[in-house]
Amino acid sequence: MLISFSTIVLASQLFMTVADDVPEFDIALGCRADNTNTSGLGAGLDETTKGCIHDEKAARDQLQARWPQFSPSDRAMCTTNVTDVGGASFSYVDLLRCVQDEQPARKIKN
Repeated sequence: MLISFSTIVLASQLFMTVADDVPEFDIALGCRADNTNTSGLGAGLDETTKGCIHDEKAARDQLQARWPQFSPSDRAMCTTNVTDVGGASFSYVDLLRCVQDEQPARKIKN
């Protein structure tokens, strides 16, 4: 099946628009999913979850402040990588790490 040129252009514009803003993740849900206690004991879970939420909010704030500084292709690639983890929770910490790691890699490539 052939895809028309106008469809490709429209799709690429929509994809880049998605990457123009920091994506919205459910921090609390992600932190609770990441901090499930496999031993069946609930000890420390609340503090661990609170720490996770704090870290995620700090990463989100950094991303919001610095998002325009990252290349559009890095933002799009990292957003896809972070949100395509087989239904696992989404993480601002992982997204921040990814876009930061791509900056030196881009300099080496250039």
